[in-house]
Amino acid sequence: MATSEDGFTRFIAMGDGGDGSVVQHAVSRAVEGVCEENGCDFVLYLGDNIYTDGAASPTDPLFQSRFEEPYANLDLPFYVVLGNHDYGANSAKFWRGQYEVDYTEHSDKWNMPSSYYTFRYGDVQFFGLDTNALMWGLGGSQAAWFSREVEASEARWRVAFGHHPYRSNGRHGNAGDYEGFSNIPVVSGNAIKRFFDGRLCGEVDLYLCGHDHNRQWIDGGCIDEPGDGLNTELIVSGSAAKLTRLRDRGNPVHFANDESAGFVWLEMSADEFTAVFYDVEGQEEFRRVVERQER
Repeated sequence: MATSEDGFTRFIAMGDGGDGSVVQHAVSRAVEGVCEENGCDFVLYLGDNIYTDGAASPTDPLFQSRFEEPYANLDLPFYVVLGNHDYGANSAKFWRGQYEVDYTEHSDKWNMPSSYYTFRYGDVQFFGLDTNALMWGLGGSQAAWFSREVEASEARWRVAFGHHPYRSNGRHGNAGDYEGFSNIPVVSGNAIKRFFDGRLCGEVDLYLCGHDHNRQWIDGGCIDEPGDGLNTELIVSGSAAKLTRLRDRGNPVHFANDESAGFVWLEMSADEFTAVFYDVEGQEEFRRVVERQER
């Protein structure tokens, strides 16, 4: 179990960065500046790592142009999860996800020991999810694994990170109603909604994701009514390289931005965490402190 010298856990969360664009490089420079000022232990990289069709092998040159080169300035480990584009443009080239797992052996900073995995850093247990597998109804073993690992964790904080959102005001929207297709099981994300409703909501303190290319902090998190139990804070951070507009999906927010690429920086102590949103220039836009809830 790794830990910071001062007992804090500090990290960046961002997704949908893997296009090699000037915006991806600019966000990387902004991350560098924020980490120099505030401190960072690692990056949670939230999927769609290799646009648009995923990697063709563990040694695909796209790993260099879409990951190593844009983040060459960041001397930080990246804990990576798979997005829908990492499984191909149609999200169904299931063998391509393994190439990104295997790339762990070819990189000094890319960490993905499996398509889903857990690690602990200080007071925080992290759970990396393969939400694309869940979306296609292929997540039975992952769901059982998740429940076992959550129950076994003795960490003060539990943080899950994946690609697809549970609630979002972006183009893709809410699980169970993605793209407005509530009656098409795979497209709608019904399986992801069932996973969150039955296993994740109320079991972890925070869920971080991308998929929608903007940044949001959903007000109310997972729960519908205050007092329903342990809340799970929901943050979307999918603008590491791309932008798409927000829409009116009915979710109240603490913060939302679709005008600038950017990321979120988090600092977790034993009893509270702070999340700060930054734009592509590294300018602070919003911060909020959340106290730990007793389980």
